[in-house]
Amino acid sequence: MPKLITTRTRIADLGKPRVIIIGGGFGGLEVIKGLQNHKVQVVLFDKHNHHTFQPLLYQVATSGLETSSIVAPFRKLFGKQDDFYFRLGEVKRINSIENYIETSIGVVKYDYLVIATGAVTNFYGMNEVEKHSSSMKNIVDATKLRNKIIRQLEYALLTEDPEVMNSLMDFVIVGGGPTGVELSGALTELKKNVFPKDYKELDMRQMDIHLIEASPRLLNGMSVQAGEKALKFLTEMGVKVHLNAAVKSYDGYEIMLSTGEKLISKSLIWAAGVKGNPVEGINPDVVARGNRLLVDEFNRVKGYDNIFAIGDVALMEGDVKFPKGHPMMAPPAQQQGKLLAKNIKNLITNKPLKPFSYFDKGSMATIGRHKAVVDIKGIRFQGFFAWYVWMFVHLMSIVGFRNKVFTFFSWMWNYFSFDRSNRLIIGRNEEKINQEELSKQSA
Repeated sequence: MPKLITTRTRIADLGKPRVIIIGGGFGGLEVIKGLQNHKVQVVLFDKHNHHTFQPLLYQVATSGLETSSIVAPFRKLFGKQDDFYFRLGEVKRINSIENYIETSIGVVKYDYLVIATGAVTNFYGMNEVEKHSSSMKNIVDATKLRNKIIRQLEYALLTEDPEVMNSLMDFVIVGGGPTGVELSGALTELKKNVFPKDYKELDMRQMDIHLIEASPRLLNGMSVQAGEKALKFLTEMGVKVHLNAAVKSYDGYEIMLSTGEKLISKSLIWAAGVKGNPVEGINPDVVARGNRLLVDEFNRVKGYDNIFAIGDVALMEGDVKFPKGHPMMAPPAQQQGKLLAKNIKNLITNKPLKPFSYFDKGSMATIGRHKAVVDIKGIRFQGFFAWYVWMFVHLMSIVGFRNKVFTFFSWMWNYFSFDRSNRLIIGRNEEKINQEELSKQSA
């Protein structure tokens, strides 16, 4: 058989067990850290050269944080770790029979493979909505959304047509989970504290923020109390919340809801769901609901001995508390990654494996200044103290000391100045407006 390690990847065979990790998200990082100082060769493949702290992407999109505050380069994180290799590339296919992966930069053998590819936005087959809406899954998406939010207001200055102006100033967010709730609150604070200073020529009372949720309540993954309080906070802040309503169509201008209501907006932000992001080559029979890979209690993909899946892409059934699988959030991925690193070491040393058991530390979401909801181990609280707890937990969870410092000072600046310093349009003009829509331009 010809040698499979191509010159492009330049990953030497050290004679040690090789663990390839696909994806540098929360789970993937924990596997790498857990294998440190063990006699294995760790190889990370990712399409980006950095880890992104996804829970704060919405703050980048709403000008609260700079992009560099929530990203950390892999080579900086693990540059001092022996036998660690990072390769910037996309994994195209897994060959489980001969134990190698096909990537955009070559073919590489593995002894153990960890699929930690996370999730992608789920538009539930609505191609037109996908084409015209914005989503937030990575730092590029967040930057594009920030560009669009600011650019829409710049365009609103160029027309005297009230309907066109409103379509540019109104924002519709789909999905009443933590991302949708937090984004709605952040946009409302921009409307209240920042945009009136930047756009004195616009009447900010005309700017409407809509939050669409298909179920009867917000924050379905949290307590009923948290959902009700979030609804109260958002309503008091002026967000127009539509419960029991789903988006049926969107052509870039008109949004049709299942209730029959029609909204007009040039900005629809999709935060309504995600689905797993598996790699080709895995038996289709183990791809279950939500496009997730069925795994056993050791996070081993069913039907395979040396292929594992963790985090959003993995579906572990059998947990009494989570019969439909663990939530697609950072904590399960991190806990699975930590345990998997130990189990891989156990496999190498012929020791028994330890089954995974998820320890639910709780959930939280912030709505705005002094407004947050927290559910921790049966304790539920909201408001001012919850807001501080949310900030502390997220600050401590950010990867990298520098990022913690930058985020802390950005938050302090925003808090005391009631301002957002990062109101920049960077990159290409993806949201070019049709000049016919501005036919009634101001002088």
